[in-house]
Amino acid sequence: MIYDFVIVGGGIVGLSTAMALGARDRNAKILVIEKESNFAQHQTGRNSGVIHSGIYYTPGSMKARFARSGARSMVEFCENHHIEHDICGKVIVATEQSQLPLLEKLYARGLENGLAIQKISGEQVNEIEPHVRCLAGIRVPATGIVSYRKVCAKYIELINAQGGEIKFGTRLSTIQDRGDHQVLETTEGDFKARYLINCAGLHSDRVARLAGVEPGARIVPFRGEYFELVPAKRHLVKTLIYPVPNPDFPFLGVHFTRMIDGTIHAGPNAVLAMKREGYHKTDFSLRDLSETLRYPGFWKLAAKHANEGAREFYRSLSKAAFVRSLQALIPEVEAQDLLPTHAGVRAQALLANGKLVDDFLIVNGRNSMHVCNAPSPGATASLEIGKAIIERIPQLKHEQGHRQTSNAAIN
Repeated sequence: MIYDFVIVGGGIVGLSTAMALGARDRNAKILVIEKESNFAQHQTGRNSGVIHSGIYYTPGSMKARFARSGARSMVEFCENHHIEHDICGKVIVATEQSQLPLLEKLYARGLENGLAIQKISGEQVNEIEPHVRCLAGIRVPATGIVSYRKVCAKYIELINAQGGEIKFGTRLSTIQDRGDHQVLETTEGDFKARYLINCAGLHSDRVARLAGVEPGARIVPFRGEYFELVPAKRHLVKTLIYPVPNPDFPFLGVHFTRMIDGTIHAGPNAVLAMKREGYHKTDFSLRDLSETLRYPGFWKLAAKHANEGAREFYRSLSKAAFVRSLQALIPEVEAQDLLPTHAGVRAQALLANGKLVDDFLIVNGRNSMHVCNAPSPGATASLEIGKAIIERIPQLKHEQGHRQTSNAAIN
């Protein structure tokens, strides 16, 4: 059998794409293959569960557009399918005088992105978060929290209802182009696809190259390490608390996130992972690390952010340093209040010139499409990304154009 579409990757973007395809055409033969034994095992299942507002993103970028529309559609999806979520809001706070101009710029960006946000004083921040020490802040009411594992479980339920197939424990090894279709060789046999969609996350650049497509960037893995507040100290955080981000550094800094299960996560620091799926400090892959260290873009990035990178690495090694970063936001937090919890790995696409790909990177091949950078707000915007992907498939664009022409002729 030849599938109309085979999607590589059982994370939230791959599943949302399969669901969007199935909703568009119930007769299409759709297959999702995932190398793990279950869904959402990597970035999707290890993120902070935030429904992002889009305040940080460059106005007009795909990230900004997808975050705004994605937050609305994600909340609507959760409401329609009775998935627990909470639009609890968040505060972004300036703790030093030097951060106040950055807070003003961020506020202006949020307004430019069309968000209903408020600039508030330190006293007003304390009405929301009594334990925070700050000079001023921004209140972002539209931010929420959800379990993206539960969202994915519902996506799978809907895919199955549409007649789509999902095969777990199916690791891709090679891709052969046979002209009118491609043959995907896997550990569970060969699968034929008229069109391939690559949503492989941490391995998306490798899958693209297997398909003969050069994505123009390489995935470099950064591990985000978190602590969790002990139950007795969860009262210190009511919503989500973020610092003003350093505009010269590509990460947001350590922050406090209330999870949908009531736990409070603190972090992350961001350090280079020695393995693409390196969730522990000791995880190591010679292939993964050597690819990173041989890549010129990595050394250019490291040189540019040497000081910040050193601080992140030190904070990874020293719990005391990590605690001091958190105390800048909530002085009452002590080392004994924090327990290590699971880490995540961010699949960051990096250009050879040392610049991080700051937006979604979607690369077309012949009869294939490759999502090679789907950073935050990828989970928030998964429904919108899935729709956007299928709108870019040439065959479907042609069919859509044909229908529009036919309808115009009828009318």
